[in-house]
Amino acid sequence: MTSVLFESHHLYYLPHFQPIIKELQKRGDYEITASIPLTVAADERLLFAESVQKLGVEIISAQDEEARISKLRQRGFDIVIVGNVGKLKEIAAENSMVVMVYHGIGLKQSYYTDMSPRVDLRAVESEARFSELEESGETNLVLTGLTKLDALVFDQESSRERLLREWGLDSALPTVLYAPTFYPSSLEKLLPDISVLAEKANVFVKLHNFSWHQKRYRYQSQVVSEVSEDRKRLVLLPPDEFDITKFFSVADVLLSDISSTLFEFLAVNRPIIQTHFYTPKPSHRIFRWRLSRRLDSARAHEIDFTHPLNHPSDLVPIVNHVLDNPGELSSVRIAAAKRYLCKVDGQATSRLLDAIEEKLKERDSG
Repeated sequence: MTSVLFESHHLYYLPHFQPIIKELQKRGDYEITASIPLTVAADERLLFAESVQKLGVEIISAQDEEARISKLRQRGFDIVIVGNVGKLKEIAAENSMVVMVYHGIGLKQSYYTDMSPRVDLRAVESEARFSELEESGETNLVLTGLTKLDALVFDQESSRERLLREWGLDSALPTVLYAPTFYPSSLEKLLPDISVLAEKANVFVKLHNFSWHQKRYRYQSQVVSEVSEDRKRLVLLPPDEFDITKFFSVADVLLSDISSTLFEFLAVNRPIIQTHFYTPKPSHRIFRWRLSRRLDSARAHEIDFTHPLNHPSDLVPIVNHVLDNPGELSSVRIAAAKRYLCKVDGQATSRLLDAIEEKLKERDSG
């Protein structure tokens, strides 16, 4: 049996890992284990444990983080799969094959800087990204597409009807999926207009994991919860609904800011509205360069497949416009999907595991 560890730095890495876990189980001859750092909030760890147990996967934990790392190291896993560099040097044994399935493709600089020579194989979601990494000197790459998107449900109509019924919403109304990131976020400025939008449309609000589980951002889930209580069509998705792709089948329109969802939603070729405003931290109001240094302005300027929202008060008119003209920018979105997502064919996981198994054979024969 080949032993595999999924080291999930946060709960929201799990949607990238779930298709891989299921494919490993399907192929057989794999002993699968998962773990999450004890530095993560207790409620987040609980949701992770519940989700992993449903997949039939062993969980490794301990009394403290040092003991957890020691346990993982001692197990000497054949394969260690991570979503970022994290503590992989301490966790992976000398002979472990380390595979990185990066946890997001948004507009932050970490997308380009989260590298380590300890990674033996890195899944890459697009040809453009593959070329960039090659040019920077990376050689341990495999072009796969996003494993997260393998789980998309393409029977859109039945999935839409079912989900809307589950949440008590009217299938005759259009549905907007609002997915703000935690920071810099459009949430504070846009929430009043989201409430207005919910008077005439179904609105799902899918917050970032940190909006539920990190102290400094927890106010975001609290304020949306308060606003949604009195609005039947405004649904705040709870923290256990951590896989946003489940709601792609429902959404007629995506609304976001700098989230990876901007790119992932290209898979369904429906209108995307992108906000261009946010509420900066006090320190970033004074030292604006600190925020700009965290963001990838060059990549942001490449985006041509979204409808810009420059002022919160323009939300309802722009939503009405894209609902009336859903085909506008369709060809641009198709081209963008090819550029940023490679293939969305449900086979990204298979391509990755084929590459892993080939590399294991090379090691064994070497």
